[in-house]
Amino acid sequence: METQDRLLFSKLFHKHRQVEVTLNRSVLAWKETEKSRKRNRAETAHIHALQVCEIVAVHTKDDDQDNKETRRSRAEAKQTSQLYPHAFTVSYVRRTRLHQWCCSEVMFHSANQALSEQWIKVINEQLALLTHRPKSLLVYINPYGGKRRGKRIYEQKVAPLFGRACISTDVIVTERANHARDHLKTEANLDTYDGVVCVGGDGMFSEILHGLISRTQTDNGVDPNQPDAELVPCSVHIGIIPAGSTDCICFATVGTNDPVTSALHIIVGDSQPMDVCSVHHNDSFLRYSVSLLGYGFYGDVLKDSERKRWMGPARYDLSGVKTFLSHNYYEGSISFLPADMGDPRDKLQCRSGCSVCQHKPSSKDTQWEKKEKSDKVGGWRTIRGKFIAINAASMSCACPRSPKGLSPSAHLADGTTDLILVRKCSRLDFLTHLLRHTNKEDQFDHSFVEVHRVRRFNFQPQQNEMHSLEDLTETPKKTGFRPICSAQTNYNYPGLPQQLELRRGDSTSRCHPCQCPAPVDKAVCPGYRGAAAVFVRRPLHTVGIGTKHTLFSGLRAGSDN
Repeated sequence: METQDRLLFSKLFHKHRQVEVTLNRSVLAWKETEKSRKRNRAETAHIHALQVCEIVAVHTKDDDQDNKETRRSRAEAKQTSQLYPHAFTVSYVRRTRLHQWCCSEVMFHSANQALSEQWIKVINEQLALLTHRPKSLLVYINPYGGKRRGKRIYEQKVAPLFGRACISTDVIVTERANHARDHLKTEANLDTYDGVVCVGGDGMFSEILHGLISRTQTDNGVDPNQPDAELVPCSVHIGIIPAGSTDCICFATVGTNDPVTSALHIIVGDSQPMDVCSVHHNDSFLRYSVSLLGYGFYGDVLKDSERKRWMGPARYDLSGVKTFLSHNYYEGSISFLPADMGDPRDKLQCRSGCSVCQHKPSSKDTQWEKKEKSDKVGGWRTIRGKFIAINAASMSCACPRSPKGLSPSAHLADGTTDLILVRKCSRLDFLTHLLRHTNKEDQFDHSFVEVHRVRRFNFQPQQNEMHSLEDLTETPKKTGFRPICSAQTNYNYPGLPQQLELRRGDSTSRCHPCQCPAPVDKAVCPGYRGAAAVFVRRPLHTVGIGTKHTLFSGLRAGSDN
């Protein structure tokens, strides 16, 4: 640490030993003094350093504060407190294991009250310069998601950290489905908040996402029913505190489903841009998605699991087995526009700080968008066949049960999606493919599986019967085939997106961390059957999450921790 960069330098006491403490604009460091080393027979001085950007807060010592060190040596602690009665504590981010963080503290003692107060003042001044950090947050808690622990997780693990970091919060506990979405669309005064935080699972994140994007487009006069309309990025960031069944989005962006880690990412102002898919049917907007669009197997699993939410996370197991035994397939043709970047099997994992996803829009991006609009036919490829599953992964879709995800090399914000086609095959072959999602084997290494990185795609089923909207809530009538023999049964619903558009937005410089995913995104449109098309455009920004929305989330930029 260069002397000319110093903001403060003092000799203080830490753990009953005298240390030299130095602060500059980026680092807080301390080391034991030579005199103290000789007394403790230490040969070398170990330098400890904290990045200022990872300091959570600094405050005076609490009267009842008692840490492990004081318990082990109460006599020394009492003596130090008597000689140096004034102390301040620095709370900071500490990495405990891969991708997981916790909040630790270091305490310094001084005999001079003015000196102690000066340290607190100067450190707080440096923290105030970190303008990307949130000061005020709107928090939505889903008390029914996952194992119904959302409220307890927030109150016991998250709220104390926000309070320590001096972040003001307005908390709303949702009372019904889409409560958060409707509140954001019509009532919330977003100008007073730096971000929106959802405490829940992927469904709760989907509500927040829809509410913020819809509000932004309405305020800017953008018609969401126009697939080619350029969406306006959201200025408010989204943060995710995982409290759902699988928390897939959080796991895929941060690498863990730990609420404390997510809260700390939000506090220090980490951000991650994400691609957002808009789903349309007959030029009518249906919904947005950031993780997985599933037609066939995964859509059927999610649709069936929604009827069993009372079971909690176990509902996915039951619905998965039931759908697997049904072994349905869907015949039709898929047209897609290949992306001119990357390979879905290149084994390059995308995390926060990825060079591909962090770049700003270039002239090349603009030229591609113009070319895309002017050429709707050239470059398209068409595949016809019978498919068990048609999936579009806009991120890896990793979760604890599938650490690599459905598409391990999918990028979070590159304006593409990985189109995964699983053709009709035997139950044994399909089971082998599914099991590879849980281990390190290549799930695409099958003759009946193919994957393409695309910017947009269309799906046209062979049969396209029309049903009323009420049919979407009813179970399709049995056709005489028992489930075990229903492979040739095709169900058609009008709700299936005619156009699925992946919009790639520009990352915002100010985002806060959030965390998310579930086995399949709610935007999967489960059970919808009909002609479908997916278009990939430039991403929006989503919060901490952001559309390319920016998300409070993720690993520190350029870091694997």
